[in-house]
Amino acid sequence: MFTNAVKLFSIAGFDIKLDPSWLIIAAIITWSLGQNYFPHTLPGESPGIYFIMAIVAMILFFASLLLHELAHSVIARRYGLKIGGITLFLFGGVAELESEPRLAMEEFWVAVAGPVMSVALAFGFWALSLIAQLADSPAAAVVVLSYLATINLILALFNLVPAFPLDGGRILRAWLWHRSGDIQRATGTATKAGVAFAYVLMGLGLLALFQGAVISAIWQIMIGGFLLVAARSAYQEQITRVTFSDRTVSDLMRREPITVGPDLRLSDLVDQVVLRHGLSFVPVVEDDILLGHIDRAILLKIDREHWSSTRVGDVFAGLDETPTLPPDTPVEDLMKSIAKTGQRKFLVVEGHSLLGLISLSDIVRHLELSDLVVARTRSSSLP
Repeated sequence: MFTNAVKLFSIAGFDIKLDPSWLIIAAIITWSLGQNYFPHTLPGESPGIYFIMAIVAMILFFASLLLHELAHSVIARRYGLKIGGITLFLFGGVAELESEPRLAMEEFWVAVAGPVMSVALAFGFWALSLIAQLADSPAAAVVVLSYLATINLILALFNLVPAFPLDGGRILRAWLWHRSGDIQRATGTATKAGVAFAYVLMGLGLLALFQGAVISAIWQIMIGGFLLVAARSAYQEQITRVTFSDRTVSDLMRREPITVGPDLRLSDLVDQVVLRHGLSFVPVVEDDILLGHIDRAILLKIDREHWSSTRVGDVFAGLDETPTLPPDTPVEDLMKSIAKTGQRKFLVVEGHSLLGLISLSDIVRHLELSDLVVARTRSSSLP
């Protein structure tokens, strides 16, 4: 998800990463606190004091976000769910769950853990601000602690909005899932709430823009846009997960794909296979034994004038360079390989025998057909 994120350290076995976009929000928060919030809340201090207050508040705010996501991660791990790490980025922080909860109650407890942590932090910072006041500590310390108490409470309340994929949306999905037993339908309903909230947030941003609150408006529009994309993406991931649950590549592969032998000339390969069938990736087979593959990238390395004198066996990529998969590979693992390597086509192989070919387009086609079946089933069930 965050390909440019840099690992900073590990806490309790969780990798803590920082996306470069975090630098933008860190700078905005520091500037906003140092130039506006703290001078308004505590007038009369020097710019240097405001800057130090802003830096301390920003660091402790993101530490609070980190603890919020750690709470999600710890509960998720307790239920046996895999966590890819925790990443701080432009819009806060995210715990990267590599697997979804299997039961509605697991979903509920993982989702509610973050807001509970934020409420606890709000209470803790509020208590510390009271202690600081009673101990006659510097006013700057009291103001910073009060700000952190307020911002953690706001963070908890915002995340409890029943709009997927916010924590409140996941709590809503858990409740709907528990009632109906249908996680896909529950995800669909929670996603609609998330999309509606995203549009409301962007609408409020546009209203603020016309009222002259430019920075606040842009921020609301950006957050709304992010939530809109995240909600739709999460729903699509859920559909994909349900569709391909317990499916292997042998269920989706194209059996008996077109193959070529090593003695075929490249000119004939282009005329008879590549152009006629619209293929860019062709297995090379001899006597029912898979030797490797030839693709468009290999062809482009050979000058056209040499195609008629060059045979496939002279230039093809061997098995060690050919993307292959055993037939019992789960489709979810295949999708992870596609995302990780960028390779879009794989040969399904058992020993040295070619069983079939599977590509990203096969997965997309199957997903589209499944969506169509679901849509028709739901429409036919309407009164």
